Amino acid sequence: MKSLLAFLGSVALATVLVLAGWVGFLAAFPQIGPRIGQTPMDVWTYLFASKPIHREQIIDGLAITLCDAGLGFVVGMVMAVAGAAAVLLSREFERGVVPVATLLRSIPLVTLAPILVATFGRGQLMVAVTGALVVFFPAFVTIVAGLRGAPQQSLDLVRAYGGSEALALRMVALPAALPALFAAVRISVPGALIGALIAEWLGTGKGLGSSMLRAIPRYDYPQLWASIAVVAAASIVLYTLVGAVEKVVAQHFADPALT
Repeated sequence: MKSLLAFLGSVALATVLVLAGWVGFLAAFPQIGPRIGQTPMDVWTYLFASKPIHREQIIDGLAITLCDAGLGFVVGMVMAVAGAAAVLLSREFERGVVPVATLLRSIPLVTLAPILVATFGRGQLMVAVTGALVVFFPAFVTIVAGLRGAPQQSLDLVRAYGGSEALALRMVALPAALPALFAAVRISVPGALIGALIAEWLGTGKGLGSSMLRAIPRYDYPQLWASIAVVAAASIVLYTLVGAVEKVVAQHFADPALT
């Protein structure tokens, strides 16, 4: 019950801050006007006090976007964990991969999107690659730093008893890197949503990314702002949920009776 209240409190606090920033932005730039700048109440009316089809379209689009984001997140995180482990096990791998990853990170994803579409098509493979590119690099750097922060004495102890580098990685480095791993997950959740929106916007033609793109030439700003608000809400909930899971895992490893 205490954990649930803490989770709901975190979501509520983040929501209040976002709403305050939203209202403050519209107040700071009155030239935007009510035609374009939709307030939180306008979005609420669009979703819950207007035509039910509006809410249904947003929910259907969000479901597709969350699936696309989940695919990119999983692929990117698996690559990041595997790449970080390989860096610790092989200096040659580090010298070969890190410069390439840094180069890819420096290229805006929007400019890469047409190349990704031409290479991988407009299906789920393109979605997975786009999401993985957004997720991989920040997660990779964070996890590498966490693995390198493992206690050197514990690593030496495993090696002194004849353990391999892979065993030292599994028994010592990975458990020690759990805080960094969860930090990488928190960073990657909003990134995965952004990657999914870009993939839908420029590639698949589905989900909220595509519907937001179609809303712009129609001047359908209520739909556009409602889509942005729903994506932001999903990002807040997922980010906070990761933090709650991290606390549970940290308590598990901190309590000897549970290990």
